[in-house]
Amino acid sequence: MSGIHHVTAIAGDPARNVDFYTRVLGLRMVKKTVNYDDPATYHFYFGDEAGSPGTILTFFPWAHVPRGRSGVGGTHETAFRVPEGAIGFWAHRFIEKGVAHEPIARRFGQPVLSFTDPDGTRLALVGVKGADAEPAWTGSGVDAEHAIRGFHGVTLLLETAERTAAVLTDVLGFRAAATEGTVTRYVADANVGGVVDIHAAGGFLAERQGTGSVHHVAFRARDDAEQAEMRRKLVEEHRLHVTEQIDRTYFRSLYFRSPGGVLFEIATDEPGFAVDEPKATLGESLVLPAFLERRRAQIEATLAPIPVEPTKEARS
Repeated sequence: MSGIHHVTAIAGDPARNVDFYTRVLGLRMVKKTVNYDDPATYHFYFGDEAGSPGTILTFFPWAHVPRGRSGVGGTHETAFRVPEGAIGFWAHRFIEKGVAHEPIARRFGQPVLSFTDPDGTRLALVGVKGADAEPAWTGSGVDAEHAIRGFHGVTLLLETAERTAAVLTDVLGFRAAATEGTVTRYVADANVGGVVDIHAAGGFLAERQGTGSVHHVAFRARDDAEQAEMRRKLVEEHRLHVTEQIDRTYFRSLYFRSPGGVLFEIATDEPGFAVDEPKATLGESLVLPAFLERRRAQIEATLAPIPVEPTKEARS
């Protein structure tokens, strides 16, 4: 199954980040761990009940990093899918909660509500016909009629589209579907996380990474064998430098810089987020990989406490 596996972004204050994505957007805190390459920093994962591929937005909260700037070579917007009739609900919710947002618009025939989180991360909700029949996580306070159903997709802002589009279609399982102005839509077989829009915007300023920026976009591989074949094609046919596989506990990853400048990852669907804590209590405790467990006391002393309330499902 092709499509987006997860998106990782950069946040500022960790407590504010958790509050916004759980209490405002109603996502589940799927995992509270640390950045394996920088254990003094949290790594939060938000998603559906199980943290299914295609639903997972993750954050590195670096409180003292300057605000980023959207621009060429970056991920301009990350969009979630909601039932088509839920867009009005979310517009009212954003007004009530003081969330900065734009008027409802239409893109590729669908209603879109664009907004930003407290760090300036550019996000959108896309109303999708039939999404109301898909599973919904309701444990964080948003009812099933309106709840987010994972990712719709991402918008990449690139100088030129051709070489990145070739990677999407030849390696990552997407196909060109439609064009509106300077934006071309690529779709995968997956309903959730199945859209990449490329906005060709030659002449714009380059992206500057910081809080509010997307760090990387991860695409799905069913297993190690599929991932290895994708790596082979990237190296041999597209002449790109690709890392060796890295074990991220919940998936196994490799990374490469796309021709347009965006950092891409390919992550396996397996083994998932229940490998180190029960599904019913995902995200409630700080979990560490085995190689960092001996440093738990030091790490916990460094990190600001972030209490996560048990979900409604876990309490019932």
